[in-house]
Amino acid sequence: MLTFCKAWVTAILLPCCLISVARAQQRTYENDLPSGEAFLGLSTIPIWEKNVPGAIGTNPSDQPTLTMFRPRNKITGTAVIIAPGGAYRGLASDLEGREVADWFTARGVVAFVLRYRLGAKYLYPIPLEDAQRAIRLVRYRAREFRIAPERVGMMGFSAGGHLTAAAGTLFDNGKADAPDAIDRVSSRPDFLILGYAWLNAMQPNAQGFISYCSVLKTVGPEKCRAFAQEYTPELHVTAQTPPAFLYHTSNDATVPVDASVSFYRALQAAGVPAELHIFENGPHGSGLGQGDPALDLWPMLLEAWMRGRGLLTPAAGLPSPAN
Repeated sequence: MLTFCKAWVTAILLPCCLISVARAQQRTYENDLPSGEAFLGLSTIPIWEKNVPGAIGTNPSDQPTLTMFRPRNKITGTAVIIAPGGAYRGLASDLEGREVADWFTARGVVAFVLRYRLGAKYLYPIPLEDAQRAIRLVRYRAREFRIAPERVGMMGFSAGGHLTAAAGTLFDNGKADAPDAIDRVSSRPDFLILGYAWLNAMQPNAQGFISYCSVLKTVGPEKCRAFAQEYTPELHVTAQTPPAFLYHTSNDATVPVDASVSFYRALQAAGVPAELHIFENGPHGSGLGQGDPALDLWPMLLEAWMRGRGLLTPAAGLPSPAN
């Protein structure tokens, strides 16, 4: 399903044009998820207890984590891992992290905000390995978290959307001979939610739009070409790619809407259930809508999509809190 929205109007998809870009992101980014009072009372879980693969140091930015948000009342058994954006330089951890987690918990979904490793210090595939490990860990500990292991999805915004789509197209079923039991579990997310995702991040910089290599200037041309082949999600879509919900705006000046359209078309071609909503106006980095009368509709569309897939209906056989 594809909609083009001025308010909420279904339309026929017309050929899309690239839009001129603002040189800088329209948000302020933080280097890490907030600590202390901003996350007071919530569970923060290291995705590796020790010996973090590829770690260069022991600072918080070297230690990927999940911060868990539990629903207060209704429990559906569905979980979502949220990857905030930030151009792979930082994390918009409130707008695209905590606020989104609160939206999910109000609907009975256990939410986890992922702090993944960033920047030239941690080039690909390190961020992807962090996302894959996070999915494995949540699924491995599903009973403890009161989650159905077949209902572990991932959501991402901007760069986090690229990471989410990469996790949804470059997964494995687990490594049977892995010494760590968590690594024996599948890294495939069960559904994908992509908000103005930077799906063309690895493509060469064109017509003014930013790219992974233009942001992280230490990456050489040869490695950039390799990244474009290895980590452009639409190139790796198969029939096993999870169902997806996508949202974008036509005049996004940082990430072209064509990136979402191309991924949607790849999903369609592979027979993967997918829904794409394109709004006429809206800046990059709008989170859940930020009070815009039109953009505020997209979370409602997401909720309808999740209900239609049974993700907001309580799963059978969940353990009680006492177990």
